[in-house]
Amino acid sequence: MLLDRDGTLVEDVPFNGDPEKVRPVPGARAALDRLRAAGLRLGVVTNQSGLARGYFTESQMHAVHARIEQLLGPFDTWQVCPHDDSDGCGCRKPAPGLVHAAAAELGTVATRCVMVGDIGRDVSAALAAGATAVLVPTPVTRPQEVAAAPWLAADLPGAVAEILRRQHAVIPAAGPSRTRGTVLVVRADSAGDVLVTGPAIRAVAAGADRVVMLCGPRGRAAAELLPGVDAIVEHRLPWIDPTPGPVDPADMHDLTGRLAALRIDEAVIFTSYHQSSLPLALLLRLAGVPRVAAISDDYPGSLLDLRHRVPTGVPEPERALSLAAAAGYGLPTGDEPGLRLRPEVHRPPARLGTPGYVVLHPGSSVPSRACPPELAVRIARSLADAGHRVVVTGTPDERELTAAVAGSGGLDLGGRTGLAELAAVIAGAGAVVVGNTGPAHLAAAFGVPVVSLFAPTVPFGQWGPYRVPTVRLGDATAGCRDTRAAACPVPGHPCLAGIDPADVVEALRLLGVPADPVRTVSAGVGPAGATVVSASGGSGR
Repeated sequence: MLLDRDGTLVEDVPFNGDPEKVRPVPGARAALDRLRAAGLRLGVVTNQSGLARGYFTESQMHAVHARIEQLLGPFDTWQVCPHDDSDGCGCRKPAPGLVHAAAAELGTVATRCVMVGDIGRDVSAALAAGATAVLVPTPVTRPQEVAAAPWLAADLPGAVAEILRRQHAVIPAAGPSRTRGTVLVVRADSAGDVLVTGPAIRAVAAGADRVVMLCGPRGRAAAELLPGVDAIVEHRLPWIDPTPGPVDPADMHDLTGRLAALRIDEAVIFTSYHQSSLPLALLLRLAGVPRVAAISDDYPGSLLDLRHRVPTGVPEPERALSLAAAAGYGLPTGDEPGLRLRPEVHRPPARLGTPGYVVLHPGSSVPSRACPPELAVRIARSLADAGHRVVVTGTPDERELTAAVAGSGGLDLGGRTGLAELAAVIAGAGAVVVGNTGPAHLAAAFGVPVVSLFAPTVPFGQWGPYRVPTVRLGDATAGCRDTRAAACPVPGHPCLAGIDPADVVEALRLLGVPADPVRTVSAGVGPAGATVVSASGGSGR
């Protein structure tokens, strides 16, 4: 658990070098003691440019920190950036250096950390390191920073309560052991939806004799990449499909018969937060499935044996994991709850050359989330000018788009890869520039950093790249926010159209993705110096 100092743990006193001015935020001591009691290690990560500017000495800063520990209890590590913005260091937030340093000092990695802060720099540093970010706004927090944050809490005690709740929610309750037999897992959405359900499916597989996955045709290729899946049943569910035809009784009878033939002992229905699990639960009852578990806000009657509920805002992988845990399934020791694919897809094609290129995926199966073509062309050109090797990917339907984008400087793979081949391409990438679509989750499965061109039609905290270094770009306050619109409801696609390609280049620098040395020398151009996230607050943080 990592925490910003000024405005998060203590009241923000600009450039404070006086221990007598330390005032903890309300409820801080009790909240931190809850974390300590739960066994979490605590660290502070703080920008202190007052050192560089000469407003206080290092000795005075240590006296302030001693006073904070006297009032709030001990911390396991203090990580301080003593630089100013003009110094160009790698530790000053929004750079992720402090987060990585704190994680290392605590004997862990950033992806296993949660960071709480009060301004956009804190959130950006956490995301760029792959940590979970929680924003507790104060009067100095900018509205844009609030809108872009993946997780908001009203205050520090509220943040701590939800952190502990989420931690507990993915741990199965101890209960009497029973034979699991054949378990049906269900995710009937697109490839990205199936991918984010992967950790929960691995949890089920750890406790079942056999796992059969029911998916739709849009998710079949992703289901084939998931560890823990022993067999796949493909069937379109009209109440899930985005372009549904009429419900065909014969088709539903066929599905019920296929499910009955599997002799399923238990079913776990995974859905997105806006979908209903009950139509399929009814069919499973007709197929004779004796135990059915699902998330449902609606009254299920006798359709569900386990009716699980999840608060809004939880990331989709954790939402699914919490259902698996409620059904008694947990990840085995050593299996972190990140996205993961079968190991045989980890070999990038030889024709791509050495790893480290940047994948640019401009399209999306949902038009509202796609990068505007003109912007994608400019991004490709800026990346090439900055010395990056660019690989442009897309579906067969996007070949015209990928050809136009790659024409600015890149290798065009549009329509030339299936999902498994695309996964192999991404596995060798230094970073992926992509919207809220399947390749972002493929990148997360390989730990490949993501520059997320995220249209806010769905919440970033639920659908953003999970547990992977990320920089989010785009206007989180745009009129399409939280509409779930498939087609852009606002003329001009303003949530993404305003992105400056120089910000994409700067995002790669922030993520530590180097340009190709050969291209850099030949082009004679270095990374642009754009600003991804601006700071706020009165203490020069």
